[in-house]
This record gives sequence, C-alpha cells and structure tokens, in this order.
Amino acid sequence: MLEGAKSIGAGAATIASAGAAVGIGNVLSSSIHSVARNPSLAKQSFGYAILGFALTEAIASFAPMMASLISSVFRSRKEVSISFLIGLSF
Repeated sequence: MLEGAKSIGAGAATIASAGAAVGIGNVLSSSIHSVARNPSLAKQSFGYAILGFALTEAIASFAPMMASLISSVFRSRKEVSISFLIGLSF
C-alpha cells in the first residue's frame, strides 16, 4: 500500500515539470509581444525575460528533488525494523 502511495506522490510531484514548460512558453511569448510593441525597450525586456526564465527553471528543479524525497524518505515499518535489526547486528 505504501509503495503505491509513494509512486503516486512522486508522479504528482513531477507534474511541476509540465507547469515549468508552460511557464517558459508564457515568458517567451510575453517577451516577443513586448518587443513587438516597443522595440526601443528590447534590452530591458530581455533582462526581465532572463529573470523570468531563471525563476521558472528554479521551480522546475524542485520537482525531481521532491520526487526523490518522496521515494526515499518514506519507508514502511517493515523496512525500518529490518534496517534497525541489521544495524544492531554489527
């Protein structure tokens, strides 16, 4: 039961990758629209676009981290008791 819940949780945590892809698309789209409306502010708009890309990618980097934490931290009582007994035997 716990293994299934861990898999579901890890899969749900990786949905953020799809959200990050949508976010990067929105940042790029907004950057193109702003340069098309006011070409004289292209340099300033580029700086803001890079900041938007960086923040969106930061969110995307949290997704695999959360998935790995969910997969590795939560263990069943049986696994914990076996690892405790192995630790006592040394």
